Amino acid sequence: MIASVTGRVAALAPDGAVVEVGGIGVLVQCAPGTIAGLRPGHEATLHTALVVREDSLTLYGFATADERALFELLQTASGVGPRLAQAVLAVHSPDAVRRAVATEDLGALTLVPGIGRKGAQRIVLELRDRLGEPEATGAAALGTGESTTRSQVRDALVSLGYAAREADEAARALPEAEDQDVGLALKAALRSLGRR
Repeated sequence: MIASVTGRVAALAPDGAVVEVGGIGVLVQCAPGTIAGLRPGHEATLHTALVVREDSLTLYGFATADERALFELLQTASGVGPRLAQAVLAVHSPDAVRRAVATEDLGALTLVPGIGRKGAQRIVLELRDRLGEPEATGAAALGTGESTTRSQVRDALVSLGYAAREADEAARALPEAEDQDVGLALKAALRSLGRR
């Protein structure tokens, strides 16, 4: 998988950008919000997801790793392909998508072109326990004074497919250490989840 591309932005189009990487122009499909942050001739880094189809290889680009993780999770819902997942992120921020799914706000989800009421219900049903909680409530769930390490571990577990409740419990169980290495903390959390 191509996780990210970094290089000079050679060209912009309404639905993507060409980023020069090692002398090769890579076409990356992006949502309008991501394109708005790019400038021709300037360096840029895009977090990417490669979608392989029988007749094409398409690289989708995102401003943040959180957007990419949500893009990949959205595609696990029935009837949601890469274009529809990107459309969701063109309309809503990752936090707004999490909030809409957590509160079963079908109206917010149907604002996305291509998602009707039944599609929104399916997304809520299939992804409710997998997307995690919105940022505002996620920090509160772990209590005040949450360390950055715990927050990052929780977010990583949610993007790996663990339910928000499981991720919160595993992050809460980590030993107190503000400067703890995130990689080691994540390994410890995964070990604790494996023992359940």
